[in-house]
Parts: sequence; C-alpha cells; structure tokens
Amino acid sequence: MQVRVQVQGQRARRWIMFGVIAFGALFLAIGMITAGVSISFLVGAERAPGTVVSLEWRTDHSSASRKNRASDKPMAYPVVEFTPAGGASRTFRDSTGSNPPAYEAGDRVEVLYHADSPEDARLDGFLSLWLLPLVFGGIGLVIVGIGTTVALVTRRRSRTAAATTPRTPTAAVPAALRKQQPS
Repeated sequence: MQVRVQVQGQRARRWIMFGVIAFGALFLAIGMITAGVSISFLVGAERAPGTVVSLEWRTDHSSASRKNRASDKPMAYPVVEFTPAGGASRTFRDSTGSNPPAYEAGDRVEVLYHADSPEDARLDGFLSLWLLPLVFGGIGLVIVGIGTTVALVTRRRSRTAAATTPRTPTAAVPAALRKQQPS
C-alpha cells in the first residue's frame, strides 16, 4: 500500500515538473516572439532624427488588482516629434517610460519608423526595442532551467534509490504467499 502512494507521489511530482517547465517554455516563447517582432520592425525600419518635445508623466493603475500606493512613482514617457522622409511632421509618445526619465525635453533622438505607417514609430533605444523580449525570455529561461534541473536531480535520485534498494529473494517469501504451481 505504501509503495502505491509513493508511485502516485512520483507521478504527481513529474506532472508538476512538467507544468513548471511548460510554464517557463511559454514565457520563453513569448520572449522569442517579441524579439522576432522587434527584429522584423528593425529590418524594414527607416531612420529619422527627432526631438523630445515633452515628457508625459503617468501612473498606470489600470489593473483592478493594483492599488494606489505611495511607493508607486509616475513614469516619464518621452513625447517625440520627427519628420519622416517626404512627409509632414509627426508626434508620438514612446511606449517605454522610466523614472528617473531617460530623456529630457530638447534631447535629440533617433526615431525608427516604417514608411508605410510612420505613426507606428519607436525610439532607437535599447529599452524601446528589447525590454519585453529580455523580460519574458529571461524569466522563461530561468524557470525552464530550474524546472529541468530539479527534474533531472529527482530522476537521478530515484534511479539511485531503485538501484540500491535490496531485492527480496524468493526463498524469503513465506510459502503461503507463493503461487502454487501444478506439478
């Protein structure tokens, strides 16, 4: 009876490890997809000089689970003006904010945009292009690494324990429990 409980416990642990590794793989996949989006954006992007015209300070509390706390500081999102090749001047707010601000009003910046949709512009900066891929990919890599390591260590321990467990010889089994074979 006790052996069956241990076997079921081993199965549960295997499923839990599989779930942890799958969860990490999902984060890793999201990181790779967002990296692919950034790379595909960069491949077809044109460059234009721009100027930070202002900083938009925002405190996002859109999620119902987050409550307004004194420790939540507003983030500064640069508002940038640039002129695409052969077009009218455009203004956009970058999607990446920071505190302290990474830019100040009047800073000259490099803007990346697609000629067919200059309204979808981004700053040519590390955070603007690679923050999401690094966060999701990094978290996924850590979770997959931990899950795989724990699974391998657990597997090695169970194999070592099975190899060192003494086997009960047939002669030691009481005669009443042995199957009677016809002669």
